[in-house]
Amino acid sequence: MNLGEAAGLMGANVTSISAEMFDKQIRDYSIDSRSVGAGELFFALSQQDYARAGFNGEFVDAHRFIGDAFERGAIAAVARADRVNGDAYLESVKDRLLLVDDAIAALQLLAHRVYTAWGKPVVAITGSAGKTTAKELTAHVLTSAGHRVLKSERNYNNGLGLPLSVLRMVSEDRSPDQFDLAVLEMGMSSPTHEIQRLCKITPPDVAVELMVAPVHLEYLGSIENIAAAKAELIEGMKPDGTAILNADDALVMKMREKHKGRTLTFGIDNAADVSASEIDTQSLGQIDFRLRTPLGEAQASLGMSGRHNLSNALAASAVGTAFSLTAEEIAHALSTAQPPKMRGEVFDFAAGFTVIDDSYNSNPRSLLNMVRTMAEGGRGRKRLVVIAGEMLELGPDEVTLHREAGREIAAYGIDVLWGVRGLAREMVAGAKEAGLSAGRFFNSSDEAAAELIKEVDEGDLILVKGSRGVATDKIVKALREQFPLAGEDQN
Repeated sequence: MNLGEAAGLMGANVTSISAEMFDKQIRDYSIDSRSVGAGELFFALSQQDYARAGFNGEFVDAHRFIGDAFERGAIAAVARADRVNGDAYLESVKDRLLLVDDAIAALQLLAHRVYTAWGKPVVAITGSAGKTTAKELTAHVLTSAGHRVLKSERNYNNGLGLPLSVLRMVSEDRSPDQFDLAVLEMGMSSPTHEIQRLCKITPPDVAVELMVAPVHLEYLGSIENIAAAKAELIEGMKPDGTAILNADDALVMKMREKHKGRTLTFGIDNAADVSASEIDTQSLGQIDFRLRTPLGEAQASLGMSGRHNLSNALAASAVGTAFSLTAEEIAHALSTAQPPKMRGEVFDFAAGFTVIDDSYNSNPRSLLNMVRTMAEGGRGRKRLVVIAGEMLELGPDEVTLHREAGREIAAYGIDVLWGVRGLAREMVAGAKEAGLSAGRFFNSSDEAAAELIKEVDEGDLILVKGSRGVATDKIVKALREQFPLAGEDQN
């Protein structure tokens, strides 16, 4: 896509752009001046844009970084017209600015019009946990069946990440006709109809609801409000689309009444269209089961740990079923799937201990799911060690939720619990109330990492998990820097 085409799709004012600029090809699209590269179009976002788009918090006005973006090779920038007027520097580079009323709205409109011209199916996935893993599994299943899949990068699931993911179709010499369908995450963290907005950018043909759990309570207030926000995905899908619902989650199943078209359910504990039986989760890093779908049955194996990841695999299987894949085709694809980074990765160290890295994020449900997984797969280990970071955005009940999580962790027969930062202290207190004596608290992940390097022992099985802001991934990184993995050079 060239600059002139992008400006037209966004409805930007280009009266000051030189004629030779219109034909310049856009290499990629960026909202971060620190990482912008040669040939990219930089979107200068400001507080007014963020507020209108429903983002929480205070943000720096990126118009001040337009010069930095140009120094790093950006060919042009999208800027608010009202910020340019009267700014000496911005007026001096006006021949490289696409002027709009709102840079985030312009980014979203550009993505929407690229999507509309493309016009192929969109699979949208939401849930309080598991979105990225389910997205990766779904994309893997569909790719294995021969579909050319565009998928969300990393966890790009908000009003910035989703349009940037869509624009990958027209970046780095790609073209929309190289893709048959898209698999996109849609997330939310506030009561500002985020998912509704995302559905307007790319209305889903297939809408997947994974689960509803107590996350972002600081902004949403109640589990019912979370369910209502997640239900916007079903409300925003195309009328003739397919809803895919988790039969094991009552709040998800209530969303069925919001869609009159085709619905497929998936589940482990309750009857569902797509289900698993003969489940074996005894081995860390592997789940064996029999996959049952409306299009047949097949023996399946998934290279991940835990029933929650089995549920994510069943969600992906239901999407595959919606695209007419047989159980055998789906099972074959699942057998080669790998866990996303920091989401249940299992590392065996040469010193004889094992680490489960689930450090990307945390909430009470996902934490306890991983502790259960650890307990099931850790029989015979010398010690079961949980290193759990503070869980953020849990609202007014955050103290109680942390303390209850600690009690439940102790009930799984864990030997050691270390809490990291802030309210994780309450988690340790709850575990001690439930009879777990080996509990400690650390103010930071760096402190916990330093102590773990000294104390880790042969035979230990260690789970590392925490909210993103706690950076518990530093603990895993420190271990990998200090100790070689099994099979690695000991030097």
